[in-house]
Amino acid sequence: MKLVLAPMEGVVDFKMRQLLTDIGGFDLCVTEFIRVVDLTFPRRVFTRYCPELLNEGKTRAGTPVRIQLLGQVPHALASNARKAIMLGSHGIDLNFGCPAKTVNKSKGGAVLLKEPELMYQIIKAVREAVPSEHQVSAKIRLGFDDDSNSTEIIDAVQSAGASSLAIHARTKRDGYKPPAYWEKIPPLLKRLSIPVVANGEIWQVEDALLCQQRSGCEDLMLGRGALATPDLAAKIKAKVNNEYYEPLQWEHIIYHIIHSSMHQDPTASEKYFSSRTKQWLGYLKHQYPQAHHLFDEIKTFKAKQDVVNVLEKYAKQPSLDSNHTVIA
Repeated sequence: MKLVLAPMEGVVDFKMRQLLTDIGGFDLCVTEFIRVVDLTFPRRVFTRYCPELLNEGKTRAGTPVRIQLLGQVPHALASNARKAIMLGSHGIDLNFGCPAKTVNKSKGGAVLLKEPELMYQIIKAVREAVPSEHQVSAKIRLGFDDDSNSTEIIDAVQSAGASSLAIHARTKRDGYKPPAYWEKIPPLLKRLSIPVVANGEIWQVEDALLCQQRSGCEDLMLGRGALATPDLAAKIKAKVNNEYYEPLQWEHIIYHIIHSSMHQDPTASEKYFSSRTKQWLGYLKHQYPQAHHLFDEIKTFKAKQDVVNVLEKYAKQPSLDSNHTVIA
């Protein structure tokens, strides 16, 4: 079983990938998308989105990171894919699932699900540009307004030469509203010979097991659920492998926020850390009642040190190995 950390624009950046993979359980991370129009970006753009390129393309804990590209021009995406691989990305992921209106208006993300032929051209161009030993994956939804052309979509992905496919089991119109329609994946699997990763509405260990059962997919992608329960991947792996696991306590979560060094980013504004912490508490509230109290305590703070001072009152270091992975 492989667990992939989903790309979440504006949320799962370098620091968050570092934090969540420090805790453990993930086998691969995918970056926020790099929007490609017609230029091949310089090295600094790739390293800004994926600082892990400076560490052999891996997080501090050693988890491989794959750069995600978004766009509509096959040759431009191919050129940038080639550059990303040259810089050390562990494969290339292509975004055909982003539902954001601003992205779709510029003919990127989920709107391309309306044009399987263009998807085919994009994937084929990238596959031909990237050496065969490197993965080219695609992330899709079941469709745009509905799932009536889902088979045409997956046929385009596979015939273009994609190495694997992640399916967010909702349409663009569904957005992020529950439920995720995992049961719609098995008919698609019958047409596919490439590995498939199921994604959508996995908030608990029980959700992961049910998703596996209903989707027919062994491998899963975790997004918002991993933000709400930062050790969700570790819990899932322990359950599947029948291993003992001691869940992280609230004070351990706070420790990891500090240990992630989000507050030590010299390129970020003074408000960055307080804003990120408040944003994340919005997810943590789903699982930790203490998050409500902490949010109230820091909601008027803007200076990062003021927020750090509050966090340090509650933080407690869990038992970690040399890679900062939780061991107890």
